[in-house]
Amino acid sequence: MKKTLQLSISFIIFTFALINMAQTQPEASKTPTDIPTEQQNTEIEERNNEEPRYTQEDLSIIIGNVQRPNGFAWLNNTLYTACNGDWTLYEIDDSSGSTQTFLFGIRNAHTLYAEETEAGFDLWIPDFDLNTIFLVDQSQTAAQPIAENIDSPWGIAYLDESRFLVTSLRENKILAITRGGQSIDLVENLSSPTGIAIEENESDHFIYVGNTGSSRRSIEWLTLEDTELRTLISGLRNVTGVTLAADNNLYFAYSLGTRGVIGRVNPTTCRDNACTSEDVEVVLYSDLPAPLAGLEITPDMRLFTHTIYRPEIYWVQIEE
Repeated sequence: MKKTLQLSISFIIFTFALINMAQTQPEASKTPTDIPTEQQNTEIEERNNEEPRYTQEDLSIIIGNVQRPNGFAWLNNTLYTACNGDWTLYEIDDSSGSTQTFLFGIRNAHTLYAEETEAGFDLWIPDFDLNTIFLVDQSQTAAQPIAENIDSPWGIAYLDESRFLVTSLRENKILAITRGGQSIDLVENLSSPTGIAIEENESDHFIYVGNTGSSRRSIEWLTLEDTELRTLISGLRNVTGVTLAADNNLYFAYSLGTRGVIGRVNPTTCRDNACTSEDVEVVLYSDLPAPLAGLEITPDMRLFTHTIYRPEIYWVQIEE
């Protein structure tokens, strides 16, 4: 009887463990993360001396017909996003949420770059699962592979008329890739690099890259002329999207405890004197679980974001 009771208890414990595993959310495409402790969750409110500019209550929602979107790009009042579930590229009206299938064949894209052309537009898409940079244009024909065998491409940023910069998360480097597909290593020894943004001035290009693998190296910077890595911001966990906005501030998604948060800094200030998490202005303190996958800011300062693999897309108008 005692042995039967012990077996029954063991079976119940095992059953609850299986249920818990089945309910676990998918991770962010093999991206390493720092697991928050209870103490870190408790300290969230204490870390911010100022109230965040926006919270979950300030967000409006667009429900697109995309079940597992990852990153996205905005162009002419349209969001383009790849669905990790059905390997489809979708276009979403940024006001109504009206969604149309654009084409099939893109498996998983953390970021996209959209640009206007004489014929219409081009989308440059690092496919994380296929290790390929694809080109898609307005014709909705099959995606054209431009550069292949790029290990785990994550972020992409326009460098000049002939080149883009792409981060390789697993190889811990930034590559310069031409529109024809040639690639060279620009810098190595990063720490699981994710989002990337480029600021051009008269003499050089300032390059900002997020490291999701190290809070000590949260966001680093370098230039084309001097590729030595320097600290821009330290003390942030799980930095993903990084983008420069029309207000000349650098915006980035990261985590505070289990929450997805978007912050900003003046990059010039942080280049002159490396910033810490205490110097970051929290723009959006959401109730969404980290990581925030998409981060896009339009020229008129509308901020779009969503959490990993959830269909809801949120936005807020950033006021001066």
